[in-house]
Parts: sequence; C-alpha cells; structure tokens
Amino acid sequence: MRHLWQGSWIDDEAASVRLDTLDDLTQQVITGPRLNPLVVLAAAEKLDLEQHRPSLVAWGLAETEIDETLDALRHALSRPALERKLQRELGALDPARMVRFDFRTPVYEAWVPLGLLAHVTAGNAPAAGVLSAVEGLLSGNLNVLKVASDDSGFTAAVLASLAALDQTGQIAAHLIVLHFSSSRTDWTERMLGAADAVAVWGGEEAITGVTALVKPGTRVIDWGPKLSFAYLTADLWSDVDTLHALAADVCQLEQQACSSPQVIYLDTEDSAQVFAFAERFASVLELTGPPTREPSQAEWAEITNTVVVTRLEEHLGFTKVHAGKNFRVLADVRFAPRTSPLYRTVWVKPLPRKQITSVLRPMRQYLQTVGLAADRPDTAALARAFVSVGVQRITTPGSMLGGYSGEPHDGVYALQRYSNRVSVQLDDRFAFDASLDDLAESRQLPVPAVPVTAKADFETLQDRPADVYFRSGGSSGAPKLSAYTWADWDEQMWVGAEALLATGLDPRTDRIMNLFFNGHMYASFVSFFSALERMNAVQFPMGGEWGHLDAIAQAIVDNRVDTLLTAPSFVQRLFAEHGEMLKEYGGIRKIFYAGEHFGAQAIARLRDEFGVEVIRSAAYATVDAGPVGYQCLASTGKVHHVLTGLHTVEILDDDDRSAASGRLVITTHTRRGQRLERYEIGDLGRWVPGDCQCGRQTPRFELLGRTGDVFRTAAQTLNYRRFLTVLEDEFGYSGAVQIVLNDGASRDELVVRLEHGRAPETAVTERVLLAQYAEVAEAVEKDELLSLRVENAPLADFLRTRSSGKLIEVVDQRRSA
Repeated sequence: MRHLWQGSWIDDEAASVRLDTLDDLTQQVITGPRLNPLVVLAAAEKLDLEQHRPSLVAWGLAETEIDETLDALRHALSRPALERKLQRELGALDPARMVRFDFRTPVYEAWVPLGLLAHVTAGNAPAAGVLSAVEGLLSGNLNVLKVASDDSGFTAAVLASLAALDQTGQIAAHLIVLHFSSSRTDWTERMLGAADAVAVWGGEEAITGVTALVKPGTRVIDWGPKLSFAYLTADLWSDVDTLHALAADVCQLEQQACSSPQVIYLDTEDSAQVFAFAERFASVLELTGPPTREPSQAEWAEITNTVVVTRLEEHLGFTKVHAGKNFRVLADVRFAPRTSPLYRTVWVKPLPRKQITSVLRPMRQYLQTVGLAADRPDTAALARAFVSVGVQRITTPGSMLGGYSGEPHDGVYALQRYSNRVSVQLDDRFAFDASLDDLAESRQLPVPAVPVTAKADFETLQDRPADVYFRSGGSSGAPKLSAYTWADWDEQMWVGAEALLATGLDPRTDRIMNLFFNGHMYASFVSFFSALERMNAVQFPMGGEWGHLDAIAQAIVDNRVDTLLTAPSFVQRLFAEHGEMLKEYGGIRKIFYAGEHFGAQAIARLRDEFGVEVIRSAAYATVDAGPVGYQCLASTGKVHHVLTGLHTVEILDDDDRSAASGRLVITTHTRRGQRLERYEIGDLGRWVPGDCQCGRQTPRFELLGRTGDVFRTAAQTLNYRRFLTVLEDEFGYSGAVQIVLNDGASRDELVVRLEHGRAPETAVTERVLLAQYAEVAEAVEKDELLSLRVENAPLADFLRTRSSGKLIEVVDQRRSA
C-alpha cells in the first residue's frame, strides 16, 4: 500500500516506523507557524477534481455516482462555499487570529486547533474523507486519516493534489493519509493513541471500537448512523409532484446517505390510507431508472429477510408489500420507526401529529432529516414539533439529499467540533492592541503567480458580482468604480476599526466628529462611520462641507467633541477660519487624518497654537483596496504597518522585481466583489527596516508619494513632494500647494499655486525654488524649456476633485497630456 505522509508517498515499512513519531510530530506542527485558512482556500480554488475520476472508477462506483461525488466536492470545495463555512461556523475567515470582540476592553478570543485530529472514514461515502480532512485543515489541525480498505486511492490522491497547489508547504505539513485494513489493530492503536480528537465515520460498531482505543480525554467526534424520513399530510400525500420528488430522494445514492428517507410517515391513523398510499408510491417507483449500485450478498440477504418477514405479517393485517424489480415499498400500520435495508426499500407508516413526541423522542439521538410535505401553516407547526424531538434538518421532498453552504451537519458545526474556543484577558498595556497576533507574527501570505496589473487597468479586475460600489476621488486619474460585496465591506470595516484603535483612538472616552466627505459614491465618510460603529464609539457624523465651516466649528464646541476624523486640507481651513472659537474651546485633543499629505509645519502649528495632543494617520487606505496599513503609537510621518490579515504588500522596481523602495503593489486575499491580485495601487513607498518600538512584528513601510507626483516637463523628471519639502524647509509653509502645467508659446509653463495670506511674496518663492531645486533651475535658466510662475491664490480657487473635495496636487492642462 502507498501512504501520503506530509507530501511524500511512502510504503508500509516507512509508515510503520513513522507512526511512532506522531506525538513528536504533533508538537512540531502545533508550535510552528499556524495554518491560515486562506492558504487552504487559495489551493482549493485551483483544484482539478476531474483528473481523479479514474480513482472513483477503480473504487467501483457507477458513472452517475461518480458525477454526483465530483459535483458535490466541487461545490463543497469552491471558494464561496468554504468562505461561507468559515464565516458561519467560526465567525471569520481567519478564526484562529486572536482578536477582540469588544474594542472597549482588552479581551481576546480565537478558535484554535485541537492538535492531532484523526479521521476514520467509511467506504460508502467517497467524498467524506476529503471533506473531513479539509475541515481539519481549515481548523488548523494536524490531520491523520485512516481511509477505508476499499478506497482506491482517491482520498489520498485528491489531498496530495491539494497540497501540491500550496506554495507555502503548510497543507502538506498538516496532512497524513494511511491506507490499511481495520484488521491491522496495532496500526489503529498507534494512530488513535496519539490523537487529541478522532472523527469517526461509520456505524455503532466502528464508533464503539474507536472509543475503546483512544486515550482518556480524547474528543470522539462521531458522525454515526442516522435515520431520516418523510412526513406527508393529507393536503399533499396524493400530489403527483410530491410523490415523484420523494421517489428521487429514495433512489438518489440508493439510500446510502444519512439523509435518504427510510420511512414515509403519513399524518393519519387510518390503515386504509396507509395501504392506499403505499400502492400509489410503488407505481411511481416502478417508473424510476435502474440502480446505480448493487447490494452485496450480505445486503441482499438482509433485504430478502425483511421482505419475507413483512409478507408473513400481512396475514395479521399489519403490513402490505409492494415489490418490483428494483424497489420494495413496505406498508406497516404500526407507528414505531423502522430502519430500512436500503437500496430502494422504504417503509410507509402512519404517525398522527399528536403522536409525534411519544413515538420519535426515544429515537432522538438517531434522527436527522425530515422531508416535510404540508401546507404553509402546517409546515411551521410541524417543523417546530420535529425539532423539539431531536430532528436536525427539515426540508421538502426532492431536497432531502441536498443542502446549502454552511449547513450544520448532524445538528452541529464540524469546524467547532474540530476546534477549541479560547480567551485571553489582559490589562491596559494592551488598550490599543486589536490583535495579539500582530505582536507575535510578521509573515505575509504569498501572492498568486500572476503579472502585476497597472492602475490604469483596474477595470479588468472587476469580473465578479458585487453589492456596493464606490467611486474613486479621481485625484490620480479618471474616476472609476471599486466593487465590494457586503461581506467584503463588513470585513474591511472591522479591520478599519482595528487600525483606528492601533493609532490611538479610544472608543471608551473619545467623542469623535466624522468630517470626511460624503455623497457622490465616495467612501471615506461611510467607511469611517462604519468602523466607528463596530468600535461602539461615540460619533457625530457631521461630514465635511466646505460651505458650512461655521456650523461645524459651533457643533464641535456645543457637543464637547475632542477628536476629529478629517482630511488635512479641510481641518487646516477649519482652524484658519474659526481658529479663535476653537482656541477658546481648547477641547480638541486628537486629529486623525487620511487621504492627503499633512505637512510637518501644519501639524506643529495645530499642536503649538491649539493644544492638539495627537495628530496621526487614521489609516493608509484607498478606494480600490480598502484599509491597507495602520499607524501605531510609535509611528510618525508616513510610516505604516501592513494589515497582513487582509493584504500582502510588495514593493517593486520598474522591472517588477522586489526592491527596498519603489511602487506599492497590493494583493487582497479576501476580496469577493472583485479580484485584487498584484495590483499597482499608484503609490510609492519603501520598507522600514528594524523592529518597531510598539512591539508589533508586522512589516512597516513608509509612503513616498504617489506615482502621479512624478511628472515630466521640459526634459526633466520632477516630483511634487520635492516642491513641498523646499517650501516647508525654507519658509515653514504649511498651506496647500498645487502644481499646474500649461502649454506656452515656446515652452511649458509650471505654475506653483500657494495659499494667499500664508505664502511669501511670489518673487521670493520663485528665487528660492530656482536655488533649491536644481532640475527646475536647469530647465528654466540653462535649457530655457520651462517658465516658472508662482501664484498666491485664495484656497477656494484651488482645483479639487468633484466627489471628495480632495486637492488635486498636479494638474496637467497641456494638450499632450
């Protein structure tokens, strides 16, 4: 036999030796890097199941069952299904991440793996081993599978393919598949003896055998035998569509699934109605196609024995048998449930609704699915009656073997049974830490092997259905739409809340006014509104309106606002026009900004003149990618930590090679509304080496401006940020700066527009720029290809984006542009 051991194929001899190392191996895996479920999702998304069809043929399955098995696996392993499963069962796509559930208190919770999770699979469910192993991977466990002896190698082959698609190697490190007979009890004992939990697929005998072999305290997760049935009221038991749907449930998989109906109950006490229905239903089964699999000799013996005994009881008036070539309908007037020998053998029995509790409650541990056919009021009442006696699933005839993504199995969530919920309660040293993992982990998830997508090609990434759309501000190109699902939005707003907490916003005490811009499908106001909502923070959602600065200033004073969320240009103008009122109030302690450069001189003025204690980036975020980075209490200027739970950030040179400084390229691993894989965001940055004083291990980068800050004119490459630096260093200037490029008669014209009343005389500024910016001087004075003009203008005359009001830093009005 061949066995799969952490990515390698080994023989019996090697497997026997390695079985004794399971304890040590478990220690290594659980103390090593944790397996992020996003790694599993990325690999499963690329899995080609069709290549494993020959293994199912070798298993002896009919073509119809092979198709059903592969289709079921494709659906269950699809990215949307796995994401929904993680969200519903464990509440997040990375549930092992130690995070707050309440931003007001440093209490952290997570779902963590149990350790070594053993899986004992059954031979009648080809997909079960793969699905159970994937659930074990999603919950982060080291998984060892004992596959059924009649498994043709399908389970191991599929899992080997899954591991091969993971470039991190972590999936392989968390997988062992052993193929041996249950008669090899020494192997079974050694495997189960090392396990922290065992998932058992099989009957009572298999579960009892496993329980006897595990060590004390081991969690036995039994996916044991279940009884499912249909229940029909008089309104629908003669309905032709209902009967055909029920026949499909009986014939699909030949009743091998736990959710297959073994009994059809009628809401009646009348024996005549039971016998009449059995005859009608037999005529429907007569029309079905041939079986997809044949019973074994022992199974045929059980079917024959059941039919013979039932025929004998006809003489007592209890039963009636309707048998055809491929089916058996066994009518029985007694209420008690009976298991079926399967293979299109089904009981028909009476069960008046008043007897549901007394008849079914003793069987509650075995009850699974009910196919309920009733009118609307009866459906509601009967559904409640069935769940009260232990039924775990209720659906309609024709859907008993179906399901939906994230559906509980046997009344529980599998991922919760494969995990432990843990908590860590700390003190105020962690007041601004949203996640403990940031203090312990530094790694980013790998990026897919795809080319970099330029910012101009952003629309090519929008190939998925979405729910909510935001418009970019248009400050770095033509406006476009960025697409999110509601799940994307909720996830990113939680991350945005984490960023705000890290940067020093305190939801316990701060009274916050949201002064970002709203309307026109612009994202900043609603995104910060949503992040503050998740923090349970006090918020005054005023919005940034240029024509209502007086009302805004008055609202700050009247409502004792002490924290502002805003754009730099807006808050500077607010203080410029209403500085006396705000200085007299003296209550603004914190300003968190985003979207624009905030000059060092402007920050110093607000601190020195108005007593603002904290002025820090609220987050590095874009409409395209959402929140990408955050500032900690130790960060200054434009330095941010990467939000590694959402993104991987690359810094690339012009040849798309990794570099210490260059273009920021973003891969978002959880975006559903559109792909965002290796997307050039339009900003420049550099990696910040060394450890951060805050203690977080996540990578840090410093923003160096936008790619649009660099422009060509008069055979020179100039940078908007260089103009800012000269003006700040030479004059302490902290107002708005706008570069305007125009066509001239014989040369380009470069206009430097500054705020009237805050800037030096234009002639003085021109002289300093020519003296301090050599490339400008060369173009103006030596090459005579450029004319320089400084213009001091009212702030209202500066060109801004229509939707957001953000300053357009470089306005290129040349015909060649």
